[in-house]
Amino acid sequence: MNELLIQLVTLQAIDLEIDQIDNAIKSEQSGLDERMSALAKREALINELKEKIASQQKESRTLEAEMADKMDHVRERQSKMMQVQTGREQTALLKEIEDAKKSAKENEEKILVIIESVEKLTAQMEEEKNLLKGEKQLITEETDKVRANIEAINKSKKKKDAKRSEQAGLIKKSLLRKYDTLRQHRNGLAVINVVDGVCQGCFMAVPPQRFNMLLKGEDIFACPTCQRLNYYVPPVLEENLEEK
Repeated sequence: MNELLIQLVTLQAIDLEIDQIDNAIKSEQSGLDERMSALAKREALINELKEKIASQQKESRTLEAEMADKMDHVRERQSKMMQVQTGREQTALLKEIEDAKKSAKENEEKILVIIESVEKLTAQMEEEKNLLKGEKQLITEETDKVRANIEAINKSKKKKDAKRSEQAGLIKKSLLRKYDTLRQHRNGLAVINVVDGVCQGCFMAVPPQRFNMLLKGEDIFACPTCQRLNYYVPPVLEENLEEK
């Protein structure tokens, strides 16, 4: 196989290992980010419950004040009953008293419903607070663990980066730029084997004449479909090459 292709295949094997390391770092961080997101949602829920409780308590106080005013009105009308002389006046006062009592009773019932609701919301909020406390402790432990894991992974990556720089230095800059561009746009695979006349990158057939020239291994050819750089090497030999 062409010596330049050997260098590129070797470089790509290193790059794929670095990709795996980067993915491992992302996976570690992603798991922590998900926990942090869940924590933020729980904190938002607790704040929402607090606001609901405060709103309902305010409504309850308003209803209590209205009920107190209505009962004062009842007492005032009852006192006036002793002073009226005609039956018509008494009837009017009795209606006012009954209406005020009925309205006060409705307020009382509303207040009882609110009290029950506040009790449920408070119990839910306390449960969420307890869960939040436990999750914060877990996240603290998880953060330390993730940082340690990422630090260990980065140590491994530094070695691979050094190896990558050394290998890249062996390749002509123009070819290296083309390789990097292809990797960026072809899911990390810039150089790919051709098996039985089929490019293993896009799985499209390579023209027979092009495949015959690949078999000679003298020149570098790009797949006419996916533009990846093609090479041919027997599968067993390819495995040995990638392990270098």
